Amino acid sequence: MEVTGKRVLLTGATGGLGRAMALRIAGAGGVLVLSGRDGEKLDELAGELPGDGHVACVVDLGSPGGAEQLIREAGSVDCLVANAALPATGQLDELDSAQVARMLRVNLEAPIHLTQAVLPGMIERGEGKVVLVGSLSGKAGSPRSSVYNATKFGLRGFAFGLRTDLVGTGVGVTVVAPGFVRDAGMFADTGVKAPRVMGTTTPGKVADAVSRAIREDRAEITVAPAFQRLLAHIGLLSPRLAHRAQSSEAGRRTAEELASRQTDKR
Repeated sequence: MEVTGKRVLLTGATGGLGRAMALRIAGAGGVLVLSGRDGEKLDELAGELPGDGHVACVVDLGSPGGAEQLIREAGSVDCLVANAALPATGQLDELDSAQVARMLRVNLEAPIHLTQAVLPGMIERGEGKVVLVGSLSGKAGSPRSSVYNATKFGLRGFAFGLRTDLVGTGVGVTVVAPGFVRDAGMFADTGVKAPRVMGTTTPGKVADAVSRAIREDRAEITVAPAFQRLLAHIGLLSPRLAHRAQSSEAGRRTAEELASRQTDKR
């Protein structure tokens, strides 16, 4: 689907990744409906984007009914980019039931509910695109991330199942799966250094992948260095090997440090 002149709903718009996506989509001629919790930042971003007609919707997708509220405020859209997510890190026994519910709601339930709401209009028009921003954590498990893994595995399964239901409708579904990202996301927010051997990607490359996902009918686009992609693929083929690799002392130390610095986002 060509994005020029199309109305695109982008969640998680004010984070580093969301901002890069918004700039890329607006630069290609898309009209953005920007969603997030910080109205001031949303309005500022809307004013900086090229083109006209961009609007902001202040909604907390972690609150019950948040996704439904967003759809009411956003109105009809031609494309959904479900980017909002919580880190969802920490050992399961450290999390209370409200925290787990919020993690599941933002990372998995909201994308499903938003997709469910926008699909009828897209199918009726015979054109539309749903882009779900996943993660390599949807392919292999990792320490201190059991709930996050669950949401990203679930998002990936949802996308692939939905694609089979939409054959012939003109509506596409693509998962964009980043690996470790520098200058945005968990490493930028916490100041923790990504393991050097793993490598990193950039917000710009993730935004490029989202733009490509809108244009092309791809099931999945992975955005990560070759070594990360290889490990994720091994994780799919052999969870036991992935578990051994992820359980190294260095990997567990990094995961623990990330989790300890993200408790305010649970």
